[in-house]
Amino acid sequence: MSQVSASNVPESGLSRIIGRLTQNQSITEILKQSIGALVLPTIGLLLFLMLWAMAAPKVVTSLGQFPGPAQVWQQMEGLVTEHQESRATEVAFYERQEKRNAARVAKDPSYTPKIRAYTGKATFFDQIGTSLITVMAGFLVATAIAVPSGIVIGLSSALYTAANPLIQLFKPVSPLAWLPLVTMVVSAVYVSDDPMVSKSFLTSMITVTLCCLWPTLINTAVGVAGIPQDLKNVSHVLRLNWLTHVIKIVIPSSIPMVFTGLRLSLGIAWMVLIAAEMLAQSPGLGKFVWDEFQNGSSNSLGRIMAAVIVIGLIGFLLDRTMLMIQRKASWDKSAVLR
Repeated sequence: MSQVSASNVPESGLSRIIGRLTQNQSITEILKQSIGALVLPTIGLLLFLMLWAMAAPKVVTSLGQFPGPAQVWQQMEGLVTEHQESRATEVAFYERQEKRNAARVAKDPSYTPKIRAYTGKATFFDQIGTSLITVMAGFLVATAIAVPSGIVIGLSSALYTAANPLIQLFKPVSPLAWLPLVTMVVSAVYVSDDPMVSKSFLTSMITVTLCCLWPTLINTAVGVAGIPQDLKNVSHVLRLNWLTHVIKIVIPSSIPMVFTGLRLSLGIAWMVLIAAEMLAQSPGLGKFVWDEFQNGSSNSLGRIMAAVIVIGLIGFLLDRTMLMIQRKASWDKSAVLR
């Protein structure tokens, strides 16, 4: 059998052979990446569910057996049904008011119709929406404070040295310590006959802000302080003023570190919020978990476990969302953590 070599194969034929080999290699790489990205996580998830299903019946509490995956799924379906029934009740509530008002106006054209707000019990999915609004409000306020402060601190070594003890002092403070102080301050200061937002929302939001701003502040300051000297020299050569230096040099160079801090802050914000809602009895997922714990029914454990899974899933999605934003905003794609 004759052997094929580069000396007796035309150049165009050799290019086709190399192209096919490269294509086969790329297909192999895609398959390996697919296995790593889909198959292995699926196997890990299935193993977890199997171990959970095997261990759950062996754990007996005062409320009965610990729920397995099947029981949690049933409770999740029940929560969905409750939400649908609540929405149907809300629609019927407003329809009855509209019919009543229409009949009243027909008898008395001078009558001004009034629509009363629906005050039914918040469902599980209503609580999810409340928690997401609260955590994003606290996170955005923390970001608005931490990023500019981190830039200013990072640009001055003296200010960095002066601020570092305060940062290290308040960074490890638990939300359990902040919450009573925030509650008393909000109750004393936020006094209004017609408040724009509820005190419970404001208390949870401020607690989240106080606990989650530190990672962004620290990472921003470190990122700004670590700007390469060559970029600083370029700024001096071009005689950029302070604001232009920050916009053109500082921010683009420190974006990877800033987003690392933002991702850490968002994860902390979500954890802190659940704890704050449980302690302050503020509307949200934390209050849902606490209410189910206090309820003590045979379904409580399954509903709590369903809430735990949803809390973890939302935290994961928030982190992935921030990662996508980081990849879009960062010029250095290799600095983007997975």
